[in-house]
Amino acid sequence: MDLITIDFETYYDKDYSLSKITTEEYVRSPQFEVIGVGVKVNNEEPQWASGEHEDVKHWLRTSFNWSDSMVLAHNTMFDGAILAWQFGIHPRVWLDTLCMGRALHGVEVGGSLKALAERYALGQKGTEVLNAIGKRRLNFSEGDLARYGDYCLNDVNLTYKLFNKMVRKFPKQELKIIDLTLRMFIEPILELDKQMLEEHLRETVARKEKLLLECAADRADLMSNNRFAELLRDCGVEPPMKISPTTGEQTYAFAKNDESFKALAEYPDERVQALVAARLGNKSTLEETRTQRFIEIASRGALPVPIRYYAAHTGRFGGDDKINMQNLPSRGANANKLKKAIVAPPGYTMIDADSAQIEARVLAWLAEQDDLVEAFATGKDVYKKMASAIYAVKEKDVTKDQRFVGKTTILGAGYGMGAVKFQAQLKTFGVTVDLEEARRIIDIYRRTNDAITRLWRQAQNALVNLSRGDKAPLGRAGVLELVPEESAIRLPSGLLMRYDDLKFSEGEKGIEFHYQTRKGRTRIYGGKVIENVCQAIARCIIAEQMLKINKRYKVVLTVHDAIAVCVRDSEVEEAQKYVEECMRWVPEWAAGLPVNCESGAGKSYGDC
Repeated sequence: MDLITIDFETYYDKDYSLSKITTEEYVRSPQFEVIGVGVKVNNEEPQWASGEHEDVKHWLRTSFNWSDSMVLAHNTMFDGAILAWQFGIHPRVWLDTLCMGRALHGVEVGGSLKALAERYALGQKGTEVLNAIGKRRLNFSEGDLARYGDYCLNDVNLTYKLFNKMVRKFPKQELKIIDLTLRMFIEPILELDKQMLEEHLRETVARKEKLLLECAADRADLMSNNRFAELLRDCGVEPPMKISPTTGEQTYAFAKNDESFKALAEYPDERVQALVAARLGNKSTLEETRTQRFIEIASRGALPVPIRYYAAHTGRFGGDDKINMQNLPSRGANANKLKKAIVAPPGYTMIDADSAQIEARVLAWLAEQDDLVEAFATGKDVYKKMASAIYAVKEKDVTKDQRFVGKTTILGAGYGMGAVKFQAQLKTFGVTVDLEEARRIIDIYRRTNDAITRLWRQAQNALVNLSRGDKAPLGRAGVLELVPEESAIRLPSGLLMRYDDLKFSEGEKGIEFHYQTRKGRTRIYGGKVIENVCQAIARCIIAEQMLKINKRYKVVLTVHDAIAVCVRDSEVEEAQKYVEECMRWVPEWAAGLPVNCESGAGKSYGDC
């Protein structure tokens, strides 16, 4: 296959730009115009083309063998969308140096072409694009257009060189995963029910006003930290806290820049969303803005699903393009409305399969907590089993409420959570226990799962060794590897999970470790390391399962530990069976890990 590196230069102005609107809206806008395009085939000299839309289209379509080529760009979601949506060109494989950079160097470092080119000492990115603001193609003088072309061709060459540097240590399987996630956006097939969305928007606006009235919150309540904290607690949410830079004491994290407070804008309970929106002075809740955005997309065409490859420190996928598909509401009376508005095209059905308790299963397997692994493998009710130990009753006598506590314990206590946090977590779910009871439950979990608690200690020791530049074991043999020279842990994918500039210091509770992120120094400890690696391992498995499924059926969406496909109506039964088989399969390196799944099928995402 040929490698074709491409870069589009397009019209933009102060309002019509990727910093103001989404990629989908930008590329589909009537304002869209290609100023020019740079194309490089393999190691040949790149070519620049500029002209009327149809002229550029003819040149692109007739000059290159797209159907048997790999197309490379930096931020291929953008350039690939232009190639596919504007010119109807679909290559065999999509590649992206932006995605590769995030995976190789972590999400905490600069991923721009400029930053990566400097990191690899490949040359300097130009600045001519700054002079192009507000200029249509015909506004460029001949000399200006030629200089813009040189700028574009330099970007093409930098992208090509960057790819050749990074691909040497990039796992080939991860390149396939990049291609798959890009296709969800570039080659959309899901549709949106505009009428249903418009009805949902009207209901959402009316419901927000009603919720605020029910909260009996006036401006004084909203702006008082103490009163606002009580309003959140009334909704079952423990107010986020931070250390005040002024006093050094704990205070409420209610500032608009506090990450923990901003996260509440996406809280499943609409009452919380409404309170946060009102506190921030916003006119709309997340539910309103997302519904409105879906309505606008529906008026332009099919739904491009923006999945960010390697969005998190653990390598997990994330949302992108201002419609985070990873956090569509899953609770509440109207939680399913947005999902129901996402529909398969005529003649097709969606199948959504969710990996059951994958993190808890990975944790038990990695720690070699054999009794828990066996319980998962044999289909026993591990939540009931935990509740039986907590309440000293036979499993057959465990009540529904007791089982729920058992479930929360299994899913929440596996990473070293203490009694105070566990008590708060139970309260979020509407279960109130005193601190002594929370402490008793945590103690029982730790005694019952001694191999898991040993794994936390082993991870703490791994931090010590990483900080000293030494190797040490971590978990089940052959799964993870400490890489001290990179201050990282090598994952089964072959990629590294980094703890940059890992250092220790004397803290209130003894030696504490911190590593560097864009937001500053971040504390890390044994239990948190295990949470990181379990999430990362789960992602590795889901990604491999996704590739396996995609060989037969088109994967259209992945959310956390679930995979959705679109299949012909006549193939639903066969396809559902195949998808479930794939999601019960594990790669060789995960032999003995008992994964399982649940699946559903329907004409809409909400019906699955």
